[in-house]
Amino acid sequence: MTERFPTGRASVDFFVRFTSTLSFAGYFPFAPGTAGTLVAAALFWVLRDLTPLHHAALALGILALGTWVAGRAEVVFGEKDSGKIVIDEMAGFWVTMLFHPASLGWIVSGFCLFRLFDVTKPFPVNYAEQRFRGGLGVMLDDVVAGIYANAALHLLGWFTR
Repeated sequence: MTERFPTGRASVDFFVRFTSTLSFAGYFPFAPGTAGTLVAAALFWVLRDLTPLHHAALALGILALGTWVAGRAEVVFGEKDSGKIVIDEMAGFWVTMLFHPASLGWIVSGFCLFRLFDVTKPFPVNYAEQRFRGGLGVMLDDVVAGIYANAALHLLGWFTR
């Protein structure tokens, strides 16, 4: 009898690959971080009717799960902060969108601002990336980029009112 699903360590490794790459978006051949952020934005859009408190709880849950998964994924992929790991983009994007309207315009603006801060890595984004190791190091630079993007969205909202 053949098994349809992996078991034991293979199943944990599959879960880590699947989750850390956001359903394998991290395997996109170019700009996997952007592909991961698109998945995060799509999920945020699907869950747009949740309350801000629920969004905050989900962001914390993504950060907690992502820290473990990203640390394990470094072992599974055999490289530090592999480009395939994009669960950190999900955490960063959800931090970007905290306490902002979940309309398409805000989501697109949040997407662009988050990618800007994630790619350019202004201080202390770059510090978080270099200072911490393992899953926490993978996640924190994107969370800090998300905080910058969140603040920029607040400014954008203030200027456009």
